[in-house]
Amino acid sequence: MDALKKNILAGTILPVYFLYGPESYLKEELAGMVRTAIFPSENDAACNTHIFYGPDLTLGELVSKASEYPMFTAKQLIIVRQFEKIKKPATKELQKQHEEKFIRYFSNPAEFTVLVFDADQIDKKDIEKPPFSTLKKYRHDFPIIKAPDLFAFNRAKASGWEFDPDALKAFTTYIQPSAREICHEIEKIIMYASARGAEKRITAHDVFDCVGISKTYNVFELEKALADRNLRLCSGISLMIMDQEGQKEGLANIVRFLTTFYFRLWKLSLPNVRQLPQSEIANILGMYGKQEYFVKNYLSYTRSFSLQDAENAIAALRETDASMKGLIPYSDEKYLLLKLMQKLLG
Repeated sequence: MDALKKNILAGTILPVYFLYGPESYLKEELAGMVRTAIFPSENDAACNTHIFYGPDLTLGELVSKASEYPMFTAKQLIIVRQFEKIKKPATKELQKQHEEKFIRYFSNPAEFTVLVFDADQIDKKDIEKPPFSTLKKYRHDFPIIKAPDLFAFNRAKASGWEFDPDALKAFTTYIQPSAREICHEIEKIIMYASARGAEKRITAHDVFDCVGISKTYNVFELEKALADRNLRLCSGISLMIMDQEGQKEGLANIVRFLTTFYFRLWKLSLPNVRQLPQSEIANILGMYGKQEYFVKNYLSYTRSFSLQDAENAIAALRETDASMKGLIPYSDEKYLLLKLMQKLLG
């Protein structure tokens, strides 16, 4: 994806971009980069950017629009959103004709038109069939972000900023792991942190202040209490987090954090992992950049938790998550939290 962005910024524009996957923010961002690259001014862009939706036009109609010359500029940009729902003609025969017309167009795309197809998730079998298979060489995947820590670290770095280790840990714990949420919050934090002066460093206090996290009752203090196996303190901190952040949202943050915490302990319970260099351990634990600093914390935690402890905790967290999703009945979130703490440390 970095190479694709680099080419666009350098003015190397392809005739077609097939952007596929659930990360809508990143697809919108890329389409915006293409728009900026091909038009000399905002007025030109406004006149020659056309946005359509898949359910509103057929493949044949799309080809017709792509074949029309732009007004007063060298190129036009056509964006088709919800492309996975492209309208089908009434009969099988007409569908075949439209597909053939679509295939012919892409054997020699118009030089004056740039097409951006924006599609959500498509079944693996369907994506290998027309019309999607015709666009295979133009396809760029935008899957759900699996490593929000790394994504946030790289996003800040691209803006010339760097997270402190504990700041990145705080940020990725409390921010929903979606590109839109991460990017918007980083922009907000950078604006806030810029008031400090020239040093482009995001601290834990910046994150606490912008995201609204208590400096006393948060998941980092909870982590320490877990390592000390202090059931009373763990329950108290957790209840305070829920009071501050909302019962459901607070419990969801706790469950998400603890799931990562215990999965890392489970991985570290394997002796061959603990014997690796710290940088390799960090990679296995999904820690990036300066987060490697926290590997030593997790290594010390293994003295408090056995492999069986980690496996029991993961099972309890899955059960709590299922309850929050309505799969298992429960009375209220506080009861669910206290029940979870009993299973983790009781």
